[in-house]
Amino acid sequence: MAEQPGYLESLTRHFVPVNSEGHKFLAIGAVVTLLVFLVSSVLGLVAAIATFYVGYFFRDPDRVTQLREGLVIAAADGEVAEIEEVLPPAELDLKGGKRFRVVTHLSPFDVHINRAPVAGRISQSVYVPGAFLNPTTDKESEDNERRATVITTPDETEFVVVQIAGMISRRIVSFVHEGDNVGTGQRIGIIRFGSRVDVYLMPGAIPRVSVGQRMVAGETVIADLKSTEPQREARRN
Repeated sequence: MAEQPGYLESLTRHFVPVNSEGHKFLAIGAVVTLLVFLVSSVLGLVAAIATFYVGYFFRDPDRVTQLREGLVIAAADGEVAEIEEVLPPAELDLKGGKRFRVVTHLSPFDVHINRAPVAGRISQSVYVPGAFLNPTTDKESEDNERRATVITTPDETEFVVVQIAGMISRRIVSFVHEGDNVGTGQRIGIIRFGSRVDVYLMPGAIPRVSVGQRMVAGETVIADLKSTEPQREARRN
């Protein structure tokens, strides 16, 4: 008979850890909330709700990542907003022509921890300063602050993850650096309060997701390099 989990273990399963990037914001929020409560209980309640949201925003749940060779996994939570063949970011100077780009938009309620879509070496990590527009178009995305990261697999195939800041976000934090080795699904960064992540597949790879589909970083399979299936059609029901 399987051992039943203890009370503490059962309780902790209902709480998601807060990433270390959010600890100082939580501390500031807690202090502000206490001070505001001394002035007004109503405003103190508002401050408490805001502090709770900060913890919610920086939540960092574990994910179960499939490790079969050839799978490419989602880098961000959110909704697929666009899938099209485009050239990779100019700042990377990659060869091979156009490749499919899967664009994921993150809402303020999505988990904002970004993860590696494949295993490999961080061969490039390029930060581009810029504006903080709503990145709904390519022009706005090109003007925005972003970080482009190239992951080169052991067979020298290159995949790209681009983190793009938005109207609310003001900082892209990278957990990895050039030369680091990463595993599939490993945490590679966070966009503070922001908003879009693009994954560029290797040339010739076909996405297995569709526009409008919900993505779960570290779990959703966005491509299968071993499959010969053509690009799928989908509809919203």
